[in-house]
Amino acid sequence: MRGTVLERPGEIRLEQRPDPTIVEPSDAIIRLSATCICGSDLWPYRGVDAATGPSPMGHEYCGIVEEVGPDVSIISTGQFVVGSFFASDNTCEICRAGYQSSCIHREPVGAIGTQAEYARIPLADGTLVATPEVPPDDLVPSFLAASDVLGTGWFAAVAAEAGPGTTVVVVGDGAVGLLGVMAAKQLGAERIVIMSRHESRQQLAREFGATDVVPERGDEGVAVIKELTDGLGAHSVIEAVGTRESMLQAIGACRPGGHVGYVGVTHGDLPGRELFFSHTHLHGGPAPVRRFLPELMELISNRTIDPGRVFDLTLPLEDVAEGYRAMDERRAIKTLLCL
Repeated sequence: MRGTVLERPGEIRLEQRPDPTIVEPSDAIIRLSATCICGSDLWPYRGVDAATGPSPMGHEYCGIVEEVGPDVSIISTGQFVVGSFFASDNTCEICRAGYQSSCIHREPVGAIGTQAEYARIPLADGTLVATPEVPPDDLVPSFLAASDVLGTGWFAAVAAEAGPGTTVVVVGDGAVGLLGVMAAKQLGAERIVIMSRHESRQQLAREFGATDVVPERGDEGVAVIKELTDGLGAHSVIEAVGTRESMLQAIGACRPGGHVGYVGVTHGDLPGRELFFSHTHLHGGPAPVRRFLPELMELISNRTIDPGRVFDLTLPLEDVAEGYRAMDERRAIKTLLCL
């Protein structure tokens, strides 16, 4: 099969890789209907996260089940499925508490690589969620978004306790931040502020439910948020970038007693004194996408939400290197790869 490999920072190739096979009896093999590039893929691409030799890339996926192992009883061949970027058994005590991304048997799907034609998905019964029937082609991008960025944005909004009557600030105008806006809207937030400097992303944020746009960053951006909230700060803040600066901006924009839901993979130390005196609740980490998949897939199926709109660049799989360049240079929010 063809699959994407990061050879070294800045060098992405589509190569011939071995077809996946059943390794464990709980595995499933899926034929990808579509795949995509994630903002977190840019960390190793830029060399910020060290890669040890050639690495398969990709952790977002949806597609048709081609084969299942002998222990798989819920998922069956021919089904259209969506799964999370962490495989989980969905039965352990941690999974039952709603934190499948910390399952005691979790396996990172990114180590397998899903920017490819086929993928082996471990713990298939616990990881994959099937639709009642194969969906029409126009819904595939939205189901693909559910495998990571929609579920991650949704978790961030839930962790930030977005809900009726709340003012929500979203730090980060990438796919996760934009879908955090969508999530906050669906959860009933009264006011949603996107912190963004990019007109096209601001427009999409407004279409997803943002009521205000703040282009300022850092202390200046925090000051604007305080002005918009009678000097108090927001009830809920979604942090969807992962830099030290963005995290401090999120904490600064939150009122004492408020909640920050952080899903950016934080790079850089945070000052303990500022955290201590902020009086904010911090809740985040790798999103337990599997917790939300049934609900999100239902909202997509009945066309209540259309998260696939975050894909503003569509390329064939053979042009995956251009997809990385476009996202790295911020010419694209998120690249969908057609198979």
